[in-house]
Amino acid sequence: WNQTNGSDTAAGKQIVLDWAAGIGSTAHYSLNASYAKAGYPTNGTAVFGGSTTLTGSYSTRLKDSQILSTVASTITSGKLPWNPNGVYFLVTSSDVTASSGFCTQYCGWHSASTQTFGRLRYSFVGNAKRCVTSCAAQSTVSPNGNPGIDGTVSVLTHELEETHSDPDLNAWYDSSGAENADKCAWTFGHFQFQTSNGSWANMSFGGRNWLIQRNLLNGASDFCMVDATHN
Repeated sequence: WNQTNGSDTAAGKQIVLDWAAGIGSTAHYSLNASYAKAGYPTNGTAVFGGSTTLTGSYSTRLKDSQILSTVASTITSGKLPWNPNGVYFLVTSSDVTASSGFCTQYCGWHSASTQTFGRLRYSFVGNAKRCVTSCAAQSTVSPNGNPGIDGTVSVLTHELEETHSDPDLNAWYDSSGAENADKCAWTFGHFQFQTSNGSWANMSFGGRNWLIQRNLLNGASDFCMVDATHN
């Protein structure tokens, strides 16, 4: 989703939609299958279920409670369909921040809440353009010519993967509380290539190049990986 008020472009939103449509069928995302265990099947795929755009007189400084109520209202109002296995992302334009610490304490987070319609897994990821040197790996050039949105996509992947393996914040995490993507945060691996605009990427899908944080391949020997064969 984007709260759009003229500060960000349709092209930037399209990058996010292209990521959403493609990430769940990549070799990178298949790493999440390593978190399956008896009685708790976990596959390595995700399917994009749709989006909606919210415009109007929304606050540009969101409380965590407002993030939850905004996500929930898109379901109760019928703007988005309810899927009990879904993850709902609130992605904001670059003039929006969150009072709990976007850009200063975090670049994104995920959580869960029981609503009248069921258990809601949701995530907030702000537009990294707001603090591109803090929440994006490349602040001047990036694979899709939009450092803020390219940085946002990397964080979106991070949060999606953590919600996949720890949807209710009580499943997979280590003794220090770090979830799978936390273990590999801000590392992009050796399998990188330079794009035509001089930026760096480590994977391609959906007709685009991307630089996305690695994820933990779960097993006897834990490794941060771009995909099952590249670290």
